[in-house]
Amino acid sequence: MKYLDEFRDGQLAQGLATRICQEASPTRRYALMEFCGGHTHAICRYGIEDLLPDSVRLIHGPGCPVCVLPSGRLQAAIALAEQEQVILCGYGDLLRVPGARGDTLLKASARGADVRMVYSVDDALHIARANPDRPVVFFAIGFETTTPPTAVVLRQARSERLRNFSVYCNHVLTPPALRALLGTTSPPPQPPLSPSVRSTRRQASLPAKQLDDGQIDGFIGPAHVSTIIGSQPYAFVAADYDRPLVIAGFEPLDVLQAILMLIRQLNAGEVRVENEYARAVNPEGNQKAQRLMAEVFTLRPSFEWRGLGELPDSALAIQPAFADWDAEQRFTIPDIQTTDHKACVCAEVLRGVTRPEECRVFATACTPDHPLGSCMVSAEGACAAYYHYGRFRQAAAS
Repeated sequence: MKYLDEFRDGQLAQGLATRICQEASPTRRYALMEFCGGHTHAICRYGIEDLLPDSVRLIHGPGCPVCVLPSGRLQAAIALAEQEQVILCGYGDLLRVPGARGDTLLKASARGADVRMVYSVDDALHIARANPDRPVVFFAIGFETTTPPTAVVLRQARSERLRNFSVYCNHVLTPPALRALLGTTSPPPQPPLSPSVRSTRRQASLPAKQLDDGQIDGFIGPAHVSTIIGSQPYAFVAADYDRPLVIAGFEPLDVLQAILMLIRQLNAGEVRVENEYARAVNPEGNQKAQRLMAEVFTLRPSFEWRGLGELPDSALAIQPAFADWDAEQRFTIPDIQTTDHKACVCAEVLRGVTRPEECRVFATACTPDHPLGSCMVSAEGACAAYYHYGRFRQAAAS
């Protein structure tokens, strides 16, 4: 398959790994966060961390929309599903995420709620057409990647006057989460900058033993999100926070090349946004999708993220013009405040403070079959990646 097998070539991967080992200084650190959960799974699946020198550490970020959804919003969806006659539709991993006291949408289904797994938002629209006498709600989550399909279906429902269909919107945005990770959610306003903007920095040499001080030296930027928003929205990472960012595809050669590009920037004392994934991402992104998103959605003043707390302008709500298809306008949805399982450290994992194998219940009380937290459920969760690709054996053996 074009652009797939070519980026899984073992010989080329070994060559990139050798170059990384040659160019990474053993007397300093390179703490690099991959924001996207898809990158985390690629890193674990292909054993990329095992190819890196000790001075290069990969930190797993909050780029998993199922993982960052707070327990209160999940519990509110359960309450919505249990309202009379409601059919609640959602993606499969979302149905297994534990909310308050371990409750899930699957357990709600076992209690009699009509909860249905779908593979796309369009599936939910078909269910609404087939059940005109019942309210059908799609539980929408995701970053900018999955937002345009939700917008398409909302426009379609309005054009058909499909009054029994609505969306419970939980779409979140990538740049505000990056700002939060970098230490502030309200930096001073800056004029738009080219993604090729350059600045210089003096990086002190640090011994490898200081890898765990919480500092992030650079970012591997998300792939699919960037096909929608482009590379320009990340300019603030370099301009405001003096960190390099390299957008990367999901294949092993993509990730290795991005790591090498970040190391070269840090060695040269440069910070800029680079685009390794040029075969799919351009500076402006998909402008048609962006216009569609702007037509259907508006910014929420604030939204809670698991692990990051309340972040301003970090999520989307449905525009008033589509209020008839907005579940939050049509139903009484409770504002539920709840906490995660006391043994779960998903919040710390999502901030990159804790690694999955450092959790005391990882691969013991918490497994994909019996998850205590969202990071063990989602197809993009860091704990699930460590478990499925064997890294949990390190914890079990220690």
